[in-house]
Amino acid sequence: LELQLDSEDLYQTFQRIVENVNVIIATYNDDGGPMGEVRVDPSKGSVGFGSGLHSWAFTLKQFGEMYSEKFGIDTVKLMQKLWGENFFNPKTKKWAKKKDADNKRSFIMYILDPIYKVFDCIMNFKKEETASLLGKLGIELKPEDRDKDGKALLKVVMRTWLPAGDSLLQMIAIHLPSPVVAQKYRVEMLYEGPQDDEAALGVRNCDPNAPLMMYISKMVPTSDKGRFYAFGRVFAGKVASGMKCRIMGPNYVPGKKEDLYEKAIQRTILMMGRYVEAIEDVPCGNICGLVGVDQFLVKTGTISTFKDAHNMRVMKFSVSPVVRVAVEPKNPADLPKLVEGLKRLAKSDPMVQCIIE
Repeated sequence: LELQLDSEDLYQTFQRIVENVNVIIATYNDDGGPMGEVRVDPSKGSVGFGSGLHSWAFTLKQFGEMYSEKFGIDTVKLMQKLWGENFFNPKTKKWAKKKDADNKRSFIMYILDPIYKVFDCIMNFKKEETASLLGKLGIELKPEDRDKDGKALLKVVMRTWLPAGDSLLQMIAIHLPSPVVAQKYRVEMLYEGPQDDEAALGVRNCDPNAPLMMYISKMVPTSDKGRFYAFGRVFAGKVASGMKCRIMGPNYVPGKKEDLYEKAIQRTILMMGRYVEAIEDVPCGNICGLVGVDQFLVKTGTISTFKDAHNMRVMKFSVSPVVRVAVEPKNPADLPKLVEGLKRLAKSDPMVQCIIE
């Protein structure tokens, strides 16, 4: 919409982006390593295309499913044909590996052309053609959307036809390993302690009956002024409301009491978007929030019921703070309030660093 590229240029742009991503992956990953081959491939459905701003996206798997019924071709075979040097001749109904006068790149013909047609009809205010096209695509607009036009209508139509959430969920479900699979090879990168102790074995097997091992990755502000939910993933055992556990900050050293607290968890909560729901317990493999531990952790930490547990490794960020700002209150009497506010900001944003001089 913004770049105004023709379909072949857009395909070439997509291909370059995919190649660049795979070059970066190959730089840091060994195909023979524990994670195996992790390169992305549109023809395997591991690449999504779309617009985050307008909330629409698609994978080749989705278009493959749309066309497989029409052509009577297996979805997986069709996905292979919808990317790369694959050209289709609509007159002879034959595929080719090279471009000639009568054939067209399949990605353009079957994916980009329909999308370009939707864009053209809506952005050029072709109301009759738009209505006909929406009928063919099976898109029914809500009453409040029927009077929209231009970009506003385009956004509604595209996110109704190709909702980004569906594409993202499909890719996550199909291509990302479950905690049971992933933790077997990730435990050595996640746990700082011996790889044969009770905590490491529990994490490796994602064992709900093992001692609790949970990593708190961030603090989420609550509606209760000054309080935070401790948000993180349960790697072993299960965490429950009222459970007494060891809260270990990033500076905790096994055998010492510095940065270590033994407290009970007040509540265990499930965080779903903007909604929060109290639940009795959460087994390993899941993410959740905890109430009542925020005053013992600054940003991140490990929670365990195993007395000899070591910390889970602290997350490292690929970017570091680049803007430094000196602040002071207009009224010196408000300095304690400013310090408290900065502490809360540092707690809720993992990238913020506060230095009080």
